[in-house]
Amino acid sequence: MALTERNENDKIEVVGQYKAIQVRRATVIEKDGVELTRSFHRHVLQPGTVAEGTSTLTDTDISGEDADVQAICNAAWTDAIKESYRIKLVNDAIAAGIATA
Repeated sequence: MALTERNENDKIEVVGQYKAIQVRRATVIEKDGVELTRSFHRHVLQPGTVAEGTSTLTDTDISGEDADVQAICNAAWTDAIKESYRIKLVNDAIAAGIATA
């Protein structure tokens, strides 16, 4: 009677204008190769961030993601998408009064 636990990315979606990557990660517990339970954790990755007081986009660090997620991020987050997202973040900050034009 061997219990094993494994993690797998069972759903990876690219959504929206700025190509957010939604990752659903399953934790599977098995007993003698038969699945007993499956639980999920979700997280979302955006193309980058803009620090307060700047207008420079810092790329999201995806080095801790699995290779399949990294490949999708690298394919989806083109230079044009990153620039469009940077402009959106700067405009949002200006609208919120956090930054000035």
